[in-house]
Amino acid sequence: MRPRPLAVAALTLVSGALAAQPRLTIDYPAMAKRIVGQLALTPGEKVMSIAHPGVFDDLLPHIRYEVMRAGGIDLGVVEVLREPVPASFDAGVLITGAREARAHYKAMFRDVDAAIMMPGATTSHPAYLAMQDILKDDLTERRGRRTIHFHWIENGSAYPLAGQPLPSRAAMDANYQRALLETDYKALGAIERRFADAITAGEVHITSASGTDLRFRTGDRPANLQDGDASAARAAQGKVLVDKEIELPAGVVRVSPLEESVEGVIAFPPSQWDGRPVEGLKLRFAKGRVVAITATRGRDAVDAEMSNAGDAGRTFREIGLGLNPLLAVPGRTPWIPYYGYGAGVVRLSLGDNTELGGKVGGGYVRWNFFTDLTVTVGGTTWVRNGKLQM
Repeated sequence: MRPRPLAVAALTLVSGALAAQPRLTIDYPAMAKRIVGQLALTPGEKVMSIAHPGVFDDLLPHIRYEVMRAGGIDLGVVEVLREPVPASFDAGVLITGAREARAHYKAMFRDVDAAIMMPGATTSHPAYLAMQDILKDDLTERRGRRTIHFHWIENGSAYPLAGQPLPSRAAMDANYQRALLETDYKALGAIERRFADAITAGEVHITSASGTDLRFRTGDRPANLQDGDASAARAAQGKVLVDKEIELPAGVVRVSPLEESVEGVIAFPPSQWDGRPVEGLKLRFAKGRVVAITATRGRDAVDAEMSNAGDAGRTFREIGLGLNPLLAVPGRTPWIPYYGYGAGVVRLSLGDNTELGGKVGGGYVRWNFFTDLTVTVGGTTWVRNGKLQM
C-alpha cells in the first residue's frame, strides 16, 4: 500500500542531537483518484480542468489519467491568465478581453460534462464564468453538468483566529490532504441531510456567551449540501447554482434564510471592516436587515464598508454549518480550515444571496466565522459552544 500522508524528509538539530522531522508528501495519485472518483463518471463524459499557470501543475497529469481510466474523455486544461498581471497591462484591455472571452468560452464548453477548478483559478476568471453560465442554464434543463471546486489554500480558504497566527503551509496542506482522502463521505452526507431536514422544519436559534442571540426560519429555501457528491445524478437535482459546484474538501450545509424571518443580534470577535480593526462589534437585525450597530472600537469602519456595499451590505445572507470532523478547529495552534467546513464552525454571512436562492443581489458578500456559538433547531442542540453535539 502507498504510505500517506507523511514521510520523513528533513533533519534538524534539537538539543545537540539530530532528530527526524516529518514533512508532508503530497500524494498526487491518491488526490487525483479521489477528485475524479467523486465525479462518478459514466463512460464518454467529457472533463476538463481550469488551472492557474504554475499552481499544482504536478497534480494535473494524474487527474487527466484518472479521467481516462474512469472511461471519461479528457479534454485537457484551460489556463487562466497568470496573476498578478504585469503593472504595465491596461486594465481596460483586460476587462474587454475577459468579457469577449467569456462568450467564446461558453461556445467552446457547450459539450463539457464536468470541469475541475484548480487552485488559483477563481469564479472571476472568464473561463470559469463561462462554465457558470452553462451550469445556470442546466438548472432549468435539469442536466447533470457540474464542476468541482478544488481551491486548496491558494484561494484564501484558511482563516486565522483573533490573536493566533496561521500554522505553517505544510501543516495546512497535511490537514487538507487528510480531509480530502480520509473523510467518511457516506457518514458526512447522512449528517448533512439530517441537519438540512431539521432546519427546513424548525426555527434556528443561535446564541453565544458574548451576546449573539439570533433567530430565523428557512422555510422552503433549498439547503446546499457540500458532502462531496459530484455525480451527474446529484447535479441534475440541483436547485441553485452552488448545488452544481461541489467543494473538495467537503463538509458544510449552507442555506439562505427567509429574509423577513431574521431577528436578533450577532456579537463578533475582533475583526476587520473596510480594512480596519473593529472590536466589540454587535449587529442587530430586524426582518433580515441591520438596524443597529454598536462597537467598542471601529464602528465607523463598519459603517464605511456597509455604505460602500450598498443594500447588500446590511442584509443577512446565509448560515453555513461545518460538519466535517477532519476540518475542525485544532485544539493546539488553532485556526479555521477550509472556509469553516469543520465540525462546529458556523458562518453567518452578509450580502448577495442569489446563488443560494435568495432575493438580495448586489454582488457584495462578507463571510463571518464563529467558533463559539450554540446552534439549536426546533429544540435540538446541534452545536454547543462551538462543539458539534451529533
